[in-house]
Order: sequence, then structure tokens, then C-alpha cells
Amino acid sequence: MENKDNIVFKYFDGLSDEQKAQIIGMEALYRDWNSKINVISRKDIDFLYEHHVLHSLAIAKIADFEPGMHVMDLGTGGGFPGIPLAVLFPETNFTLCESVGKKALVAREVAKGLSLNNVTVENCRAEDLKRKFNYIVTRSVATFDDMLPWVKGKWENGIIALKGGNVFSEIDPCVRKYHLEECDIEIVNISDWFDEDYFYEKKIVFIGR
Repeated sequence: MENKDNIVFKYFDGLSDEQKAQIIGMEALYRDWNSKINVISRKDIDFLYEHHVLHSLAIAKIADFEPGMHVMDLGTGGGFPGIPLAVLFPETNFTLCESVGKKALVAREVAKGLSLNNVTVENCRAEDLKRKFNYIVTRSVATFDDMLPWVKGKWENGIIALKGGNVFSEIDPCVRKYHLEECDIEIVNISDWFDEDYFYEKKIVFIGR
């Protein structure tokens, strides 16, 4: 398999040849689409795998999505964390929700280019999706105070958010406000799994039932 030094393979070594090919194929697709529609900063595209793909896959260290489950990626932008997770969990259904049309187009075309048949991209706001999902995943799209009303009544098993900074001060006021007292809330340092300096202050917040 080409590109054996890909940073993703350092932490995920049980991938099939198809999954490895899909991960390797992301770079050309994102570079091409990013040259047309800027969804990743020009400097950051050189760190696609560390800053975007591997960061997205940190969610897989805390959640094992089962076949047939439905997962919403809230504010997916160009497809993160939904597209990398869809590669890792090919039997799980991912709905990538993005209100900005150009970003939704990139996510849709990258998913098509990778032949991800378990991905649907919706160019809409989360409030407009009239159905429930097993999980909501998201990457720093908004504060919990803003985000929780958007997904009220839309999740059954949990919300998993990639966050940075002082997440404790962000989530503590939301516990009573949004009646999360009976939920399990876990905050995990991504640096517990990944060695790179980029992940030093990055965290995952899991709110589960």
C-alpha cells in the first residue's frame, strides 16, 4: 500500500485496503476542491491528515458506532469529522449537515470521490432535519449553549464534540439549563491517544444517555 507513513495509520492499524485507499485519496480531492472553494486555510491544507483527518478520528477512540446506526455531523464544513468517520465505520449511516452551500458541495463531492455510499450531505440547518439520530458529532461549530437547542430532540444515544480551550466553563452552565443532570458527561484529552503537539489542548466532550 502506498503512503505507509500516513499519520492516520500510526494510530489506526487495522484498516482494510479499501479504507487505506480512501484515506490516501482524501489529499488529492481536498487539494483540488480547496483550490476552487476555500474550506481549509491555505497553510492548513498541508496538515490535512493531522489537523483534520486524525483529529476527526479521535471520536473513534471514545465511540464505536454500530452497523445501521444513524449519525449526524453538525456543521460539517467540508466534511469533518463526518467523512473520516464514514471511512472508519462503513456500515454506519452519516448525515453531514451544513448550512453553507459551497461547503456542502465540497463535502458532497469528496464523499462521492471516495465512493462513500454511507454518506448523505444535507445543505440545511440542523433544526430543519425532522428526524432523530443515534449520535450527533461536531467539531467546534458553536458553544454548547448555542448548539444544544439546535439538536434538541434529535439524538438518542449521545452528542460527541471536538473542542478546545476551557470546555469545563462552557459546559457547566448548560447542565441545569438544558436538563443534562441525568446524562453521563465525559471530557477526555485527545493527547491521551495522540502524541503530536497539535492535540495538546484539544478535547472530546461526550454527553450520553
